[in-house]
This record gives sequence, C-alpha cells and structure tokens, in this order.
Amino acid sequence: MASALDEDTQQSLADGRESAKAFLRSVQKDLQKVFVVFLLGFLATFWALRVFIWDRLRAITESNMNAAVAAETDVIATTPFEVILLQAKIGLIVGVIFAIPPFIYVARDELRARGAWPQSPIARWKLAGIGLLGAGLFTVGVAYGVYAFFPIMFSFLAGFGLEAGLQPTYGIVMWTEFIVFLSLSFGLAGQMPLLITGLSYSGIVQYETFRDKWRYAVVAIFVFGAVFSPPDPFTQLMWAFPLIVLYGFSLYLAKLVVTAQRSSDRIDVLGAARNHWNVVGGAAVLGGGLVYAFYEYGGRTAVNDFLRLVNSDWRFLEPGAGLGTDPATAAGIYAAAWALAFVAVATLWAVYADLDTTSAGYQYGDPTAIDVSDLDAAGVRAAPDDAFAEMDEEESLALAQAALDDDDPEKAQAILDRFDAVHGEDGDGEGASDADAAGTGGGAGGSGGAGGSGDDGLMGTVQDRTSRASSTFLSELTDGDEDEAEDDIGGYYKDLRFIFDSLRSRSFRLVAVFGGVMAAAFTWLYLGGLATVRNDLESRVPAEIEGGINIITLHPVEALIFMVKFSVLLGIVAVFPVALYYAWPALRERGFVAGRIYQVYLWAGALFAGLIGGFALGYAYIAPGIIGWLVTDAKLADMIITYQVSDFLWLVVYTTVGIGFLADIPIAMLLLNNAGVPYRVFRTRWREVVVAIMLFAAVFTPADVITMILATLPLMAAYGIGIGVLFLVTFGGRRNLSPPSELVGR
Repeated sequence: MASALDEDTQQSLADGRESAKAFLRSVQKDLQKVFVVFLLGFLATFWALRVFIWDRLRAITESNMNAAVAAETDVIATTPFEVILLQAKIGLIVGVIFAIPPFIYVARDELRARGAWPQSPIARWKLAGIGLLGAGLFTVGVAYGVYAFFPIMFSFLAGFGLEAGLQPTYGIVMWTEFIVFLSLSFGLAGQMPLLITGLSYSGIVQYETFRDKWRYAVVAIFVFGAVFSPPDPFTQLMWAFPLIVLYGFSLYLAKLVVTAQRSSDRIDVLGAARNHWNVVGGAAVLGGGLVYAFYEYGGRTAVNDFLRLVNSDWRFLEPGAGLGTDPATAAGIYAAAWALAFVAVATLWAVYADLDTTSAGYQYGDPTAIDVSDLDAAGVRAAPDDAFAEMDEEESLALAQAALDDDDPEKAQAILDRFDAVHGEDGDGEGASDADAAGTGGGAGGSGGAGGSGDDGLMGTVQDRTSRASSTFLSELTDGDEDEAEDDIGGYYKDLRFIFDSLRSRSFRLVAVFGGVMAAAFTWLYLGGLATVRNDLESRVPAEIEGGINIITLHPVEALIFMVKFSVLLGIVAVFPVALYYAWPALRERGFVAGRIYQVYLWAGALFAGLIGGFALGYAYIAPGIIGWLVTDAKLADMIITYQVSDFLWLVVYTTVGIGFLADIPIAMLLLNNAGVPYRVFRTRWREVVVAIMLFAAVFTPADVITMILATLPLMAAYGIGIGVLFLVTFGGRRNLSPPSELVGR
C-alpha cells in the first residue's frame, strides 16, 4: 500500500508518527493521573449498570407506552456472557470519555507548542467555567434523548411492531447499546456550541468556514442520523431538527465572540436591548400571546387529540393542574415564562445586530474589520489594501475555496490576486511567492487582473494537483509503465467514464425515479404492507402448528431497517431500465452493445416479466413450501418457533424476489447476445462469473458459509441454464442473435 503513495506523502506520514511519539513522551509523566480518571469512570459505570441503570433503561423504554404494549415488550439475553461483556464495553467507552478532559489539560503545553492551544495563559477559573459549560451541554443533550426522544420513539416502534405482528423482544446488548450510545451521541452533539466557538476564537478553524459550510453540516447531520437513529421520518426529524438549531446557535455564539475579538468591541447586552426595545417588547407580547391562545382557542385540545392518535400517554393538562394554583394564575405564570424566553431570544438577536452594524469596520471605517466573504468580485477588487494586510495565506485560500463552492470563480480569483498584490507591495515576498507556488496565477500588478477563468487561479491548481495525484498513483500501480497502464486500464476507464458522463445530465431523473420508487415501497410497508405479508404467509403455515410463527425484533429498529433495505433494492431495480435507456447511445458508440434504442423496451419488458413471473412462482409455492417445511421440522423436534424478523423476512425475499432474479439471468443472457455479446464470451468467461457470484453472495447474504453456498449454487445453476439455452438458440455459437459488437469481438 505504501508504494501507492508518493515520496512527499510517505515523508508526511513518517513526520506525523514521530510527532505523535514525541507528544506522548512529553505527557508520559501525567498519564498515570489520566489513567486513574479512566479507571474511576470505568468502575463507576460498571457498578451503576449492575445496580440501577438496567431498571432505569427499562423505565425509559416503557414510559410512553400504553399498558397493553408495555406488557408485550421484553428484554432478553441470548448468550451467557453478553451482559457482563456489555457492562465492560460501556464502562471502557465512558472511562475514555471521562479521561479526555484531563488528558487535554495535562497536554496543554504540548498543544500550545503545536499551535492547537491559545498562546496566552488561561486562568483556571475560565477552564473550570468551560468545563462546567461542557458538562451542562452534555447533560442537556442526554436529557433530551432520555426524556423526549426515547419515550416517544420506543412507544412508536413497539406499537408499530405489534401492529405488524412482530413481537418487541429486544436483545439486551442491542437494546442497551442503542439507548446508551445514542444518548452519548446526543450529549456529544450538545458540545457543538462550545466546540465551534472555541475553534473560531482560537483561530484553529475560521468562523467563516463554519458559516460557509453550513449546507454540508446539515447534510452530515441527516446522514449521521440515518446511520445512528431509526430510519423512519418522524424520529429522523426529532434527531435532525434540534441539531440543526444547535448548529445555528453555535454559529451565533461564534459570530459574537469572533466579531468582538476582531473589532475590540464590548458586548453590551443592556445597550443592545435598549437600541432594539421595540423588537424585545414585541417578542415578549408574542410569547405571552401564544400561551394565551394555546389554552383559550383550542390549541391544547388539538395537541392532546394528536397525542391520543399516536398512542402517546402524554397530555397537556389544564393550567395549574398539579401545582395547587387556580387556572388563571397558572396561565399567567406560563405566559410570563414564555414571554421571558422570547425576550431572551430577541435580546440575543439585538446583540448580534449591534455587533454586526456598529463594529469598527462599519462605524469608524476600519478596513481591517471588513468581512471579505460578504463582498462580491467587484467589492473584493475595490476593497482597501488593509483588508488583506492582516490576512494569512490559509485564510485567503479558505475564502477563495468558499467562493468556488458558491460557483463564483471570479470572486475566488480576485481574492487571491488582491492577497498576492498586497503582500507583494508590503515587501513580504514570502506571502506572494507562497501564493504563486500554490498556483494562484495572481501577480503583483494591480488589484484585479483579468484572471479567474479557465484553468487559471485556484481552479487550475486543484486540477493540476488532481492530475498529478492520479498520474502518481497510476505510475505506482504499474511500476512506472504508464503505457502499459493505458493499455490495461485506461481504455476501459475511458469507456466507463464516457458512459457515466452520458448519464450525468440525466442524473436528476434517475434520482427522482429511484427516490420515488423507494419512498412508495417504504410507505406501503410502513402503512400496513409488512403486516399484510406477514399475516398472509402465516396463514399458509400447516394447520397442525398451533399458534403460527412468533417473529421477534431483537433490535429496536430492526423492522424499519429491513424496510429501508428492501425499498432501496426495489429502487435499484426500477432505475435500471431508465439508466439503460439513457446510456444506450453511449454503450452502442463504445461498442458494448449493438442495435437501436428501441431494444431497451425489449430489455425492460423481458426482465420485468421474468422478475414478476419468478416472484409469483416463489410467493405462491416456493416460499410457503420452504417456510412450512422449516416450521414443521422445528415443531416435530419440540422447539419453540421464534424467528428473528430480519432473518425471516430476508428468507421471504430470497424465495420470492430471488426466484425472479434467477429467472432473469437466462433472459438477460439472451438479451445480451441479441445486443452483440457472443455465445463464446459467456462460455469462456464462466470463471469470472463464478468469482462475481461468490462476491455477491458474500456481500448480500449473512456471514455464514452455509447461506453463502445456498445463495451461490442457485445463481451458478441459473447461469448454467442460460449457457444451455444460448447453446441451443445460437447452434453452439455458430449463429448469434446479433453480430458481435466491436468491443467484445476483439
């Protein structure tokens, strides 16, 4: 693997390893203290899990369920040692989290030497305040998960499972890890304001980077939520919306701190509130008015009806219920509390507005306080030199990259040109030469230049670096013989790139088809399709099996994950003919297929017919027969029939949709022969096909040798049947359905 890296990269990795070793040696004398903290966290967690946390987690799980659903919910251990191993695993993780703050504290001198810690000393009371703030944010994040997210989510998941005929019997490891790790993720996410503000204030990451990359942050939040939270839309929103709001609040705090730091302004909260008294007063009236309207105009009744609809035990009581006060007084207290909350938000906005409009750069004309990222290309060229004088090269490149991300290369080039010109005029040759070495294309002449188009500026630099990296990797891969690489790899790479480029302009339609089919399939399963399939298959169980089949969910979101995977599978199947239609001209031009585009309709129709026919055969006869045989065999052995939902449903998929795929293999081989792939290719390439089938089985079947064999043998048999059919149709390869295409014929 090292041979695929250029010399500079290998040297950088070596320097990084040496730096890490030196760092650990410098803090070695304090590692014992850090280990003691880790050990205390580990032992405390281990003890707490044994004494009261299990009961607490069970209470959280059932807190929002109705009595009938809670009675059907169980937590089980499936192996003898999994409980104690789980305690040790969670204890290790919590111990590491506890050890991180003291480790950072004892390593502060080394971090300062490497530029990752503020150079000026920080008072201990400030560090203590930061620690308390971090602990508070962590507690708020965990509290949101424990008291809001999990009760609603488990109530929904358990109720959904029972309606679909699935028993919510959670394995203790999956259940506990799901709650604990998701709670930790909420707590760590709560550190976002502290982290972003600290990084921005210290200059490790520019505030503008967090601000300009907010779209990527939102996507990352949803992606993280899709991986670590249930995949249904409701809990996705419960996960994502608080984090997005938290990210926005983090940007607000970072803006206040950075603006005050750069402009030397003091944050005057009372002055800002006086300057914007009308907004603050209006917010107070709005907050109190919303509470009054909620209780007086049917808001409480509407929300309670919705909670009753989703089987939640939560209710909004009459004002003062449980507090010992009359409704009018309680309503006044509620209104005052919400009015204060709205006033706090309005005051935060007022502080931000005053800092943004009364900073030195705006009020007194200080050019160093100008935010270059807010200017367009013409504004960058017209800005005074002082706005770029205190800017370092890294910040200029970050601003230029942000402009490129916003599809404004002219502004990016203007920023780099101005940076080069200012630093060149100041006599700081290093700044200009570094920028030139980075390929900025700017010169010391003037403030604009006509650059910024084509391959000039930062865009050309990125392209040059990409080209160099790819050529370096290719030369390493082929031991320096680039001509050989072109012959062996380049031709096929160019063909595939040409085909994918032909699909790029149609990518929106492809994504729309995929997303539409996936959403429709998931919605159908979500709204009762899963229960329909499960009940229909259970009705086919032999009559002598009393009680049918008991299907359980060991993981809280196991059923939803299956629904997502199955919906994705249907989306891929649906998008295949559409992609084939748009790619057909490119495939024909590169010699992969022959014939006119109307053959796509033949392909789609034939493959769809084979899929539907195989599915009907599997659903009507094969799936019930196999399931009935397995159930009968287990019953005769006096076993309790309890299947895990994912295993049972994938068995159904393999014996229904899988039969359709098997039927499509010979059909696809006939279609490919009709498109120009000769019979001899299928006959001589059987080894590659076997390897591909084994890889497919390894990825899409459970990690078990028997199941891999059970999936591999039918696929190989279907391929053999396809070769036999082609042998008959093509008279042993003497007359193909279509003349061989140029690519496969050479």
